[in-house]
Amino acid sequence: MKAFNVVRFRVKPGGEQQFIDAHRNARPAFKGFVAGHLVKTGDRTFCIIGEWRDFASLAAARPQMVALLDSFRDVLEDLGGGLGVTDPVSGEVVVKLAVPGAKPKRRAPARRPAKRPAGKRTRRRKR
Repeated sequence: MKAFNVVRFRVKPGGEQQFIDAHRNARPAFKGFVAGHLVKTGDRTFCIIGEWRDFASLAAARPQMVALLDSFRDVLEDLGGGLGVTDPVSGEVVVKLAVPGAKPKRRAPARRPAKRPAGKRTRRRKR
């Protein structure tokens, strides 16, 4: 079952571009990682949303995610309340919301080799 993680950050004054560039230049090779989005949520505040094939993949990638965090940790501001510099949450998908009236995507049928009409040959024989 698909899983997502969301991490909230606040960047120190003047550190926004370095923070954005760190994410833009990251080449995550996390096994099971499907996609990620960095979202600016306010003045110097961001969250990253990661999509994963399953929760086990997300959990296994945590050490790599911490290593990536360490590469830009110096531009992050403490969020307060004992959180530190991140406020992470994660979990498995329990409901997928659909756009009302949207038709579900259909998978293209597998291509099959064309059948030859009965009684016809595709090559001419030499005589």
